Amino acid sequence: MSFPVSFTPEALERLKAQFSRKGPAGGFVRIGVKGGGCSGLEYVLKFDTSPTPFDVEQDFDGLRVVCDTKSSKFLMGSTIVWTGNLANGFQFDNPNADRQCGCGTSFTPKKAG
Repeated sequence: MSFPVSFTPEALERLKAQFSRKGPAGGFVRIGVKGGGCSGLEYVLKFDTSPTPFDVEQDFDGLRVVCDTKSSKFLMGSTIVWTGNLANGFQFDNPNADRQCGCGTSFTPKKAG
């Protein structure tokens, strides 16, 4: 399985800088989705230290990024961009989203078929 997301250069540099300041030793960046938010699924972007057997991972210029395979289907083809908005400043440009909430932290996935 190919890795589901890419990063714009600025987003990657910002994330690497944040991880170098606040990331746990031996840790990584976890991306994914979980149920919630105002549109049905909420994006996850956090620091983590506990990989699972269901994870796929990729190294982005020295930054280890991990995503679980279930989230991958909702994120495939997405690009994470730096906007400087909201609490963490990152936004998912997701081609699998039918609609997003106004703040961009959650989305409704497109229906299959």
